[in-house]
Amino acid sequence: MRICSLLPSATEIVGALGLASALVGVSEECDFPPEVRGLPVVSASRVDTRSLAGDEIEKAVRDAVRDGRTLYALDAELLEALEPDLILTQDLCAVCAVSSGEVGELCATGARTLALDAHSLGEVGDRVVELAQVLGVEERGLALASAMRERLEAISARVQAGDRRGVCVAEWLDPPYAAGHWVPEMVELAGGRELLGTARGASYATTWEAIRELHPELVIAAPCGYDHERAAREAALPDLGCRVVAVDANAYYARPAPRLVDGVAQLAFLIHPELVEDPGLPYVELQR
Repeated sequence: MRICSLLPSATEIVGALGLASALVGVSEECDFPPEVRGLPVVSASRVDTRSLAGDEIEKAVRDAVRDGRTLYALDAELLEALEPDLILTQDLCAVCAVSSGEVGELCATGARTLALDAHSLGEVGDRVVELAQVLGVEERGLALASAMRERLEAISARVQAGDRRGVCVAEWLDPPYAAGHWVPEMVELAGGRELLGTARGASYATTWEAIRELHPELVIAAPCGYDHERAAREAALPDLGCRVVAVDANAYYARPAPRLVDGVAQLAFLIHPELVEDPGLPYVELQR
């Protein structure tokens, strides 16, 4: 089967299922597993997120959404030339990837289009199994989903002896966005209490003052699409009166893929270092 993935998390799942060699095209943002980085790029963001500052990205995205403009360009000619059997995308977030509807409007290929949407960690496992079934490797999908679930249960068991510490995860920095979808669930499993975000809900804009007034014990700077170094570089934050840590959200928090489990392990360590060993993921201390 020939696969085009317009979604980084879908690309990761394909790789985790041992089928990265079936990928013939990816989006500009697909960077894991590493072997996909040289593949033809069939979709790219219209917003230059590499050169713009966080507030400029926020304005560009907000203006595009308000005006009904798509945020991604799809190279329909290249996509058709690659002759995929399956195109992977999503319908969850207008700013994350080309939607399945847009693929149908812009491209005449006869390939099947599959939207892999997930609002929770459990649904991430469900999408792993669903894609594995489509790709003819259902047993691999079931094993991967089971391994994810078992590891999450083990992490949760490690923090049961600790108190529930107040945590705020910021999915954007300028302005800060309260976490949504699976991220509050990650905090809960890691032994914390997400003070602003709602599990399975959408993220939303807030203020640093509102976060400070909640008296969190830990603030996680996890802007969507940023690694820990860029998050630390652009985190011009006021004194929040607590520990603040920048993490690699791009790899371990923002994408509904198996590496979210690694993010939970890191959160458990950051919230309860007395109970959980450092899993070795990168982070930067911003405030103590």
